[in-house]
Amino acid sequence: MRSELLGSIRRIVVKLGTGVLTDSRKRPDQVQFAQLVAQIAALRAAGKEVVLVTSGAVGAGMGVLGHEQRPAALAERQACAAVGQSRLMAMYEGLFRHYELAVGQVLLTHEDLADHTRHLNARNTLLTLLKHGVVPIINENDAVSVTELKFGDNDKLSALVASLLPADLLVILTTADGLLQDFGKPTEKRLTVVERIDDAIEDMAGGTTSVTATGGMATKILAAKTVVRSGIPLVIAPGRKFDVLARILAGEDEGTFFVPNSSRLTSRKRWIAFYHHAAGTLVVDDGAKRALRDQARSLLGPGISRIEGEFGAGDVVRICDTVGHEFARGLARVGATELRAGSASRREVVHRDDLVVL
Repeated sequence: MRSELLGSIRRIVVKLGTGVLTDSRKRPDQVQFAQLVAQIAALRAAGKEVVLVTSGAVGAGMGVLGHEQRPAALAERQACAAVGQSRLMAMYEGLFRHYELAVGQVLLTHEDLADHTRHLNARNTLLTLLKHGVVPIINENDAVSVTELKFGDNDKLSALVASLLPADLLVILTTADGLLQDFGKPTEKRLTVVERIDDAIEDMAGGTTSVTATGGMATKILAAKTVVRSGIPLVIAPGRKFDVLARILAGEDEGTFFVPNSSRLTSRKRWIAFYHHAAGTLVVDDGAKRALRDQARSLLGPGISRIEGEFGAGDVVRICDTVGHEFARGLARVGATELRAGSASRREVVHRDDLVVL
């Protein structure tokens, strides 16, 4: 399965976690940076397009500003990010120059990808950099992001970047060998393939206790949900192996491989599904759920059981079943006030062209 799905990979997003970029003192690990850049340069020499999503800005700035642990105060984290980001780019630029590769820094905020015009502009910028043979190096613009710095974490950011392009493959390199079953027990083992992300898979994921990292395996599973629904495969693999990227591209049993959906969402559907903080929620009855999920119907007023939040026409809303499980997202054609007033009971509240089943 791996060989079949990875045999024609051309465009790859590689996410480097803080844990694989720092040493035991939580400072940038020069050996790690060098070996990871060497692997990416080898992919470029083989004709692959590579986009790099890097963590480590806050960690790189912590030592400079005298912090032993990730600061709790937002302003202190932003200061660390501002100092650390320039140090990160200086290291990357010097290392890639050795392979005669140019790099381009791209700092993103959530709003850059949620707004449709800025979303398209970000995509065009990345594609233009790739056309010119440049390696885009992406991070969140932590120095100015104010909602707790936030996409949330760079696992999510890497999934959104992969879906934005779209990429042919997302690789998340971390300190773990992959997704582990029975973590910490004598029966612990790595899952080689995940064909479906269900409750059992989510239960295997945990957070992180690192003083510099923010996610852990839980955020990687959330990222996996985004990319596999977009039709893009994902591999979570160990970032301290010097040949890990070559092994992955050769289809070898490395890390945990997440099988993508058989068809890709369109660019517009990806934008609706993954790039917004939903403005509200529509709870629908079982009949409406079946119509949306199984029959590709539009959502009409009579199928709505409850309206949560305040939203207007054109806002993205969550669509949940009666037990609160979100199974779809869409652009509302009718605002919450009008829906509550009952004046739109027979209208299409979310048209099927504006709806994505997750």
